[in-house]
Amino acid sequence: MSTPRPARGRILAVTSGKGGVGKTFVSANLAAALAQRGERVLVLDADLGLANLDVVLNLFPKITLHDVFTGKTPLDEAILPAPGGFSVLLAGSGLVEYSRLTPEVRDKLLEVIEQVAPRFDRILLDTGAGISDVVLYAISLADEVLVVATPEPTSLTDAYATIKVLATQQQRHAVKLVVNQVSRSGEGRVIRGQLQQVVDRFVAPQMQDTTAGIKLELLGEIASDPAVREAVQKRRLMLEAMPGCPAAQGIGAIAEKLRT
Repeated sequence: MSTPRPARGRILAVTSGKGGVGKTFVSANLAAALAQRGERVLVLDADLGLANLDVVLNLFPKITLHDVFTGKTPLDEAILPAPGGFSVLLAGSGLVEYSRLTPEVRDKLLEVIEQVAPRFDRILLDTGAGISDVVLYAISLADEVLVVATPEPTSLTDAYATIKVLATQQQRHAVKLVVNQVSRSGEGRVIRGQLQQVVDRFVAPQMQDTTAGIKLELLGEIASDPAVREAVQKRRLMLEAMPGCPAAQGIGAIAEKLRT
């Protein structure tokens, strides 16, 4: 007897404290890994003004979220198939009107997510980097948050700042962490431990429920791998172009842990 599907897909916001850490790369390849495991997955490009999911996937969309928001196109026509067996809702790039959270942007984004949530098992919100109003609002619509960081000191500082805002403003008591571009096995675990120590010391006392604190769950680490750069330059999903490479194996392990 098959397990019944949930009435509404789980919404996971994939975010980062700073740009350039591989957040969109992780979103796209994680979606492919989850689709390989039988999930119906939608990636929604929630980086509304500086979208680049289409570039990573080598898609040239004629219809974007902008067309849905303005009522020019029905939502169904904007949901596109992507390489890797998942679906995407792409945003436009260079649209200044989406760089700040207006009531209209807030209402339209919520409306779109409410419409797609029952149709997929999992929705990944590929947010912008940083802690702007638009990014934080997109994250607030998610059931879970995944912060992507690298071992670089600036990335870790910005990841900490993001986690602090999520804990104090959204009262989140759990945040998932992926450490990208690690140079040795186990580096992600060390970084998670360092971040957890700082969070326990400086963030937990500022939360409304100081007894609960905030728990960082390491979903996994992704090796620094020349195959990643090669796949990005070719605009191909790494899981399709080089499925056996170390970075692809790391993504697969993250997908497995996310499903448990």
